[in-house]
Amino acid sequence: MSTVFLLKYILLVPLLGAFLILFVPEKFGKPVILNISLILTISIFFFNLFLWMDLQLYNVLDGGYHCCFEISWLFGNAVWGVDGISFFFVLLTTFIIPLCLLYSWNLMHRYSFFQIKIYVVNFLLLMFFVLNVFCTLNLFVFFIFFEAILMPMVLIIGIWGPGDRRIKANYYFIFYTLVGSILLLFAILVIFTERGTTDFFLLFNMHWESTRVQLILWFCFFLSFAIKMPMFPFHIWLPEAHVEAPTAASVVLAALLLKLGGYGFIRFLPLFPYAYIYFNPLMYTLGVVSVIYASFVTIRQIDLKKIIAYSSVAHMNLGTVGIFSLNFQGIQGSIFLMLSHGIVSSALFFLVGMLYDRYYTKFLKYYGGIAIKMPIYSSILLFFSLANLGFPGTSNFIGEFLILIGVVEKNTSIMVLTATGMLFSSIYSIWLFNRLCFGNIKIVFIKEYQDLTKREYFCLFPLIFLTVLLGVAPDIVFNYTSLAIKGWLLFL
Repeated sequence: MSTVFLLKYILLVPLLGAFLILFVPEKFGKPVILNISLILTISIFFFNLFLWMDLQLYNVLDGGYHCCFEISWLFGNAVWGVDGISFFFVLLTTFIIPLCLLYSWNLMHRYSFFQIKIYVVNFLLLMFFVLNVFCTLNLFVFFIFFEAILMPMVLIIGIWGPGDRRIKANYYFIFYTLVGSILLLFAILVIFTERGTTDFFLLFNMHWESTRVQLILWFCFFLSFAIKMPMFPFHIWLPEAHVEAPTAASVVLAALLLKLGGYGFIRFLPLFPYAYIYFNPLMYTLGVVSVIYASFVTIRQIDLKKIIAYSSVAHMNLGTVGIFSLNFQGIQGSIFLMLSHGIVSSALFFLVGMLYDRYYTKFLKYYGGIAIKMPIYSSILLFFSLANLGFPGTSNFIGEFLILIGVVEKNTSIMVLTATGMLFSSIYSIWLFNRLCFGNIKIVFIKEYQDLTKREYFCLFPLIFLTVLLGVAPDIVFNYTSLAIKGWLLFL
């Protein structure tokens, strides 16, 4: 079985699965819908592992692109492929979506057959769009899939969101994304007008004579990706979306959608090398401000989901600081931290969702002393709280440490400020765990508290395993991202 076939299978099956589920008759029942979706998504994940093994076997996952194939369309040929960077984001996507669908099993009792069907279809379409974003090598095709992600996400939040403010959250989500989308489309159209192509390979070999044009195009790309990241002051939509989204959607939002901004910074901003260097001080400033601001705001939150949401803002902007360090260690650490954040933040949102499913409130003041009634839950929460603050032996530690090494080579002051923001992450992580698990148990909740079910445990165990594995054996990722990063640095 060729690697190209495997990649085509990975990219197309979510779309085919969505169409298949649409035609499942009601007489089969709601469990059949979820079982089909689980089988499809798990098969995609294992095919991704087979692709990885094939690439390892032939030792071809290096600094170049592999498994490439072309599709003819209106504006020429569009190319799909993976390199040492994008492959792991594809792997993360195929890993997270099955866990989200497994967690969504508890929705069967709340919604009708039709609602469950549309819910699963939206998740499969979301998976299809995200996978293609990471694999496409054409700017215009990238834009199509990049914006298409908005549609299933808006539907999931608006229809299945548990809160009363979900419509407002959708407005925030649509408005902020729309501003970035318009600017990104404008930049892509200018590139197509000036260069006659949107092919990624061709554009990297072309040089912009006008520095002014570079600066304008770079800023348009930056603003679109900064909103997705999100960076201060474009972050307002994220906490609102997280609070009003169902748990599985919050997991996808934190684990996958936030990575689109960082991936865009790494993949497309080097198209404008002069502007990349010119705006480097601005990016350092915004990144550090975002880390410190988000950390302070996190400490003051009373909503469990908002705590994790603002924590995500801090960690993702820590990755931004590493990307713009413009050295090997910083960029390596940023990619690793984004992958690690996708695992750790997913687990934290799952844990918060498990509490919400038991008592239908996300406010911290209503919880306390749950270690008495939920010891397994509390132990896992402690583990991921330590992982979130970057405890040695966990995956976050590797990424954060490398980022600090990369930043200190450029600017010691920036490193000190970044480390200060990381210090606050330990404060809010331990504070959250302490408030939830210790203290006096709320008497009215005693009957509601029950420890993890088997389904919940199976959602969390793979995340625990990966957090430890990447924390003690980061070379699993580094062996394949190193050459891709070195090739990326040559363009600057």
